[in-house]
Amino acid sequence: MSYTHFKFETDSDGIALITFDSPDVSMNVLSNAVIAELVDLIAKITQDEAIKGAVITSGKAAFCAGADLSELGAAFKALDGLPEDEAKQTLFDEVYKLNQALRALETCGKPVACAINGLALGGGFEVTLACHYRVMAEGAKLGLPEAMVGVLPGGGGTQRLARLVGVMNAAPIMLQGQQYDANMAKFQGFVDEIASADDLITKAKELVKADPKKATQPWDGDKFKIPGGGPYHPAGIQVFGGASPMLRKNTYGNYPAQRYILSCVYEGLQVPMDAGLRIESRYFTKLLLRPESRNMIRSIFLSKQALEKGGRRPEGQEKSDIKKIAVIGAGFMGAGVATVSAQAGIEVVLIDVHQDGADKGRQHALDHFAKGVSKGKLTQEKADKLASLITATTDYNAMKDVDLVVEAVFENAELKHKITKAAEAVLPEGAIFGSNTSTIPITSLAEASSRPENFIGVHFFSPVEKMMLVELIVGEKTGPKAISKAIDFVAKIKKTPIVVKDTRGFYANRCVMRYIEQGMALLSEGVKPALIENAAKMAGMPVGPLSLQDEVAIDLAYKILSQTKADLGAEYQEGPTDAIINRMYALERYGRKNAKGFYVYEGKEKHLWEELGQFALKGILADEDQPSVQEIKDRILYAQAIEAARTVAEGIVVDPREADVGSILGWGFAPYTGGVLSFIDTIGAKAFVARAKDLAGHYGPAFEVPALLEEMAAKNETFYGRFGNEAAAA
Repeated sequence: MSYTHFKFETDSDGIALITFDSPDVSMNVLSNAVIAELVDLIAKITQDEAIKGAVITSGKAAFCAGADLSELGAAFKALDGLPEDEAKQTLFDEVYKLNQALRALETCGKPVACAINGLALGGGFEVTLACHYRVMAEGAKLGLPEAMVGVLPGGGGTQRLARLVGVMNAAPIMLQGQQYDANMAKFQGFVDEIASADDLITKAKELVKADPKKATQPWDGDKFKIPGGGPYHPAGIQVFGGASPMLRKNTYGNYPAQRYILSCVYEGLQVPMDAGLRIESRYFTKLLLRPESRNMIRSIFLSKQALEKGGRRPEGQEKSDIKKIAVIGAGFMGAGVATVSAQAGIEVVLIDVHQDGADKGRQHALDHFAKGVSKGKLTQEKADKLASLITATTDYNAMKDVDLVVEAVFENAELKHKITKAAEAVLPEGAIFGSNTSTIPITSLAEASSRPENFIGVHFFSPVEKMMLVELIVGEKTGPKAISKAIDFVAKIKKTPIVVKDTRGFYANRCVMRYIEQGMALLSEGVKPALIENAAKMAGMPVGPLSLQDEVAIDLAYKILSQTKADLGAEYQEGPTDAIINRMYALERYGRKNAKGFYVYEGKEKHLWEELGQFALKGILADEDQPSVQEIKDRILYAQAIEAARTVAEGIVVDPREADVGSILGWGFAPYTGGVLSFIDTIGAKAFVARAKDLAGHYGPAFEVPALLEEMAAKNETFYGRFGNEAAAA
């Protein structure tokens, strides 16, 4: 049989070398076609007496990135219309195939080693665990990131890893998605040997030949004991006894994947491996049928990946390579943009009004690279090379040959107009001008441009080095070339772009402000600050609304409010946020930046400011009058989702993938929901509108839904059904 995804050869010692090398892709993944070929190869190893053992490796820079999650969409479609029991059995049979294949591999009767070159993640790591030996290249990494996208390791990972190194050592990889390099993997017992890339296969073959009869996994032996103890061992029971409450504390019960992983391990370790694998596949099937998993797979994996590959590139535009950029404004944001751009190999001209400001911005990047060296993520040689890409200057002529400009000065329209004119005086004709602004409409900023078709909003989130989203804002005259080039720039710096139309606050800030406003409204109503913050985290938000405002900076919120009032004039409507922000600003409580805001900061520790009760208009409510946690959770989540729906109704966001991905990456909207629009779709438009009207009756216009949602409720429509594309298939 000829193979599409594998190369097969046998040496004079009878050792088969199986090289995983799928065509036309940069990374190997475990698709149905790959698993089918793997089954045939395992049968060949088992049945051919001339084969004494095998080594599995990769022909690419990485070993394997895991399962091909894109095939799940087709799998779900195949279940439509089937009775529930038949659908479950069909899905179980599908997901159990990999477990069957890998079980056949480890029981083939011949020693098998895995030569791990580069990343081995998810199903890729599970393939290595089914081998009898593992040799890892220097610089390679292992991990099981499935829980981060709403699923669990479905190729025996929950069973083999816990049996190999014990539950306590396996938990961070399974539950938190931690990845280990070669040294840590060797220390933890995940791999047998570390070798250079050149010696990797030789070392793996040596292990196979050293003991041809060692073809049995430890857990298949008669005297096997689980490292650290199993569920009924005195030490093991302590691990499991603490795991559930710890998981509840960290996830608030919102993420079934982690809970099911614990169940797989607890139940699976009490039975033989074959039964444990069936337990794992049953939980995997159960998990895939839950809305949290389907939504997370769609948004965090499929949609995110599609957008990063240019899924919103205007028709007729070709992909371009951004080689040199200019960043105007070397403050915290500008320095961050320069840092991530240099990391991507882009030459950067970092411009500030004073040389010491430009130098300080460049030093920010150098400090970031130095931290990478200290953590072993960069060599000093690489750090020096990245630093050499950044030129700090005050001279605008230095950007006469750039492909793109990112203007990152503070939120002042007049200043931004001035810089636009000065930059365009020297920019080459085809250069794109991107303004990094949080709220000022791009169309108004583009009025200063002599070529508005090349003017676009490029909204980064702080801190730039960590935040993965970039909003690209299309003004009235922004052309398709500007959009396309901006997408290419964002993709090259390894961020996720979403394209939105121009409006005050754009998409992310409009929605996140509803979150912060609800926090302020609850505070003004007399709800205890600790209840507000904790209920928000229980709803799935990464931090409470008061903490988030501190992080964003209260003085910045004050400046934005002032600018908005000036721009809107008589049309501006004050809310509960205004009075609180104005008072905090007057008290010089600016947030984390000066260690006093809604919280008091003492080094790494913080606690709520004791005097927040002054903002309760009628005083703090008595305990019996405090709202329920569920009431606060609904207010917080519904306010954001309604605003997101409103942006769709207004045509600001046209693709539900961008709304969902943007909400998770931009401000951390409860990831388990799959994003703001998936949250509405999962509840159902009719039920969502009914609850929103109930909230509006108690808490006002923040919960009034747009006509679009009313219409969708009447027609029983979903956002992905009405506005979606191929992403809806998941």
